[in-house]
Amino acid sequence: MSLKVLIAEDDRDLATVVALSVRTLWPDCPVTIVADGTEALRRFEAEEPDLVLLNVVMPGADGFEVCRRIRAVSRVPILMLTERAATVDEIRALDLGADDYLARPFDHLRLLARLRALVRRATGPLPVPECERAPDFASGDLTMDFTTQEVRVGGEVIELTATEYQLLEALARHAGRVMPHRLLLERVWGPAHTHDPYSLKVYVSRLRRKIGDDADRPRYIQTQWGIGYRFVPRR
Repeated sequence: MSLKVLIAEDDRDLATVVALSVRTLWPDCPVTIVADGTEALRRFEAEEPDLVLLNVVMPGADGFEVCRRIRAVSRVPILMLTERAATVDEIRALDLGADDYLARPFDHLRLLARLRALVRRATGPLPVPECERAPDFASGDLTMDFTTQEVRVGGEVIELTATEYQLLEALARHAGRVMPHRLLLERVWGPAHTHDPYSLKVYVSRLRRKIGDDADRPRYIQTQWGIGYRFVPRR
């Protein structure tokens, strides 16, 4: 596919590695690398990339400011790549409009998966008549297509970040069973994050809000206090 990518990263070695990852997925993809936020904004305006990868800490405007200013004028997918793994930084980035947040050191395969998911959501799947394709998962009025990563509630497409989708899919694939906190953290964030239940709580709350769920009267995601979460299967 034809795709232009902008990488704003002041660590040249890391920027090169990320660019190689991008070209692993899209070999002919033009990639622009800049080392500071001010230049990132200038190149964004000039080149209109289809995907933006931002470091948080860099010269000029930091990644948060670059994200905010890009999001004010564009819906282009934005992935934050940073050494700042604090939950408060991740929440700030998402609230400013980032689509996903990946703290380093990160697994190469996880980066590739996040990139694929972001572009798939931005470009959208080819329309398929409902009569020709059944959803991979259905519970009540919530449906999921695991191939396109499309989620619908009451027939309406729900916009989820890559992390929110991965969390929902992990729960849906084990519908009716309690998924312990530690297992969910490992499945979605990786083995290094199994002791961060606060992040999980924040994401479950965000996910519930987007799919119209209520923690006190759950239709989809039920809390098992002190243990984990369970997706409630419904006909």
